[in-house]
Amino acid sequence: MSVGAEQNVGHTNSPWHGSRLLSVLGVGSSGTRIGPTRIARSARAQAWPRRYALCLRVADSAVVLAAVVAGVLFGGAGPRTDVALAVIAVVWPVALGVYGSRDASVFGIGAEEYRRVVAASVQLFAVLAIAALLVSDWLPARVFTLVFGTGLVGLLVARWSSRRWLNAQRRSGLYLTPAVVVGEPEDVRYVVRRITASSGAPYNVLGVVLPGGRRGQCLTVEGERLPVLSSTDDVVRTVALKKASAVIIAGPVPGGNQYVRELGWSLERYEAELVLASTLTNVAGPRIHWRPVQGLPLMEVDLPRYSGAKHVLKRGMDIVFAIVALVLLSPVLAALALVVRCDSPGPVLFRQERIGKDGTAFRMLKFRSMVVGAEAQLGSLAGANEGAGALFKVREDPRVTRCGRWMRRYSLDELPQFLNVLKGEMSLVGPRPPLAREVGEYERFTRRRMLIKPGITGLWQISGRSDLDWDDAVRLDLYYVENWSLLGDLMILWRTIRAIVDPVGAY
Repeated sequence: MSVGAEQNVGHTNSPWHGSRLLSVLGVGSSGTRIGPTRIARSARAQAWPRRYALCLRVADSAVVLAAVVAGVLFGGAGPRTDVALAVIAVVWPVALGVYGSRDASVFGIGAEEYRRVVAASVQLFAVLAIAALLVSDWLPARVFTLVFGTGLVGLLVARWSSRRWLNAQRRSGLYLTPAVVVGEPEDVRYVVRRITASSGAPYNVLGVVLPGGRRGQCLTVEGERLPVLSSTDDVVRTVALKKASAVIIAGPVPGGNQYVRELGWSLERYEAELVLASTLTNVAGPRIHWRPVQGLPLMEVDLPRYSGAKHVLKRGMDIVFAIVALVLLSPVLAALALVVRCDSPGPVLFRQERIGKDGTAFRMLKFRSMVVGAEAQLGSLAGANEGAGALFKVREDPRVTRCGRWMRRYSLDELPQFLNVLKGEMSLVGPRPPLAREVGEYERFTRRRMLIKPGITGLWQISGRSDLDWDDAVRLDLYYVENWSLLGDLMILWRTIRAIVDPVGAY
């Protein structure tokens, strides 16, 4: 990375890699470019949050009204019930606004928008349930259940649809918050790289602010040149000139906490939000809890758990899903076995030693997709290796058979791994199962991937597959190891199906 015409910028290994920011940006990979094509500078572009919030307000009211009408038509409502339903029609959309479900900070990112919709709805209907107990025939149970159920589902579906539309607009460079990124060059590069790698990232980076930076310089990030707008002493003036709506602090800056505090005060007059990249990396939101002590906002991070009831439930889900998959896919498995047998000489199944939980070796099963003796040819392909770190990959691998190429494209060669899941050697979702030679090259922290069972699929599978570089694959696996949840596993399984249907990065 460089600043100015050809000025080199010092490289720092800063711990400031923002978990709060990463939770906003999400995990993924897209081809979004840094550059002027994403800059949205007009007043109309900056006014989009108000227009979008208005659309959400209209959609919320329409969904609530539809749920109320359903209660009238199918719930057998009486005179008192009509009054209750009228109250719901008015109060429910208001409650959604009071709970901040239409705040710009939750538009299109994370699960907070859905949580606020659910919280507002549940607490409103809890109050209505108490009122129904006190006033007879005011809100019969059948009407209550019908309106609440249809309304909540409708609201969540409407928000999901709105989010898909918004993210599609953002991928086109619209509905983005103009932002400047402040910090040391290496921290800025990391944050900008994460923003541009996320398809749903809400920020459009207008430029960067560096300690000692001067206008006319530039910062090169992933081959793109971002303008240096000013030094850290002149951020407020830069915000005013560029009409930025957000200032992202990417890491430690000269002046420390006092500088950040005073910057926040100065930004109030411009209504620009201040976003801080936390020192916490790869920590999911549910593990972070605020513990204020005498005005000091302390954050407590729950330790990850590698055993217990949650893991028992995960094992139960693995067994049920694996049995169902093997039964339903048995005709497909038989057909694939026949194709492999007829395509090239050799066994149908390929058994390869992989390293599982706690470093235990096991024999992973796959449909054979390479010629017999492929592993012996590995040395001759070393010069064609496109992987980094311990990862070996070749896009046009000559060892792959004809049927193996399309089986790999749609991950059909991995279906026998459901047997590994039944045996307890693997899980449905988990880190990528490494080879023994890869483990031998692991750095100390990389071995944390083996704290839980490897998976048939995982974050690596839905985030680029073979297109991922080594560092990103490790980062995703370590994030999963420490932050996995049953709901997250279900979401990964769903996204895996989508990734198989539209295979990007598979070879």
